[in-house]
Amino acid sequence: MASNSNFNAEEADNFEDIEKQFAVKVVQHMTTYWSILEKIPGSKLRLTKMDDEIYENFMKEFPDFDAKATINEDEMKSKAGKEKWRNFINQYEKKVDDFNFGTMLRANPAWEYGEQETIFAVRMQFYAIEIVRNRLGLNDWIYEKANANKA
Repeated sequence: MASNSNFNAEEADNFEDIEKQFAVKVVQHMTTYWSILEKIPGSKLRLTKMDDEIYENFMKEFPDFDAKATINEDEMKSKAGKEKWRNFINQYEKKVDDFNFGTMLRANPAWEYGEQETIFAVRMQFYAIEIVRNRLGLNDWIYEKANANKA
């Protein structure tokens, strides 16, 4: 595909088919992750080969992050928040596939996915936050709820 140096994303057409394909991918990602959490306690799950590095780097870059709290989307997407996240995310450009691909993230680990309970994020934000939640056992309730009647 030829590059167009005059391309302006603000004026680009929205292609409905592309938007639908993107939505399908996002929903597949959400349902797959939820299904995995129903089968394996999050505290025993590895999302990437780099979970340890991502966890340590995230905790260093975001020392005040409260994994139990509801994410403040306005703060996350403020000018300062975007800059801090961009610096974190870009470290993984050559290390993690689809590092900046859009996805949905539950705003709070105690919530299921839902229209009011999720925020749009990029894959590295999802990985970083969900790795922390899993390490702290905050997603284990999903497995316990799914398997409560099997005991």
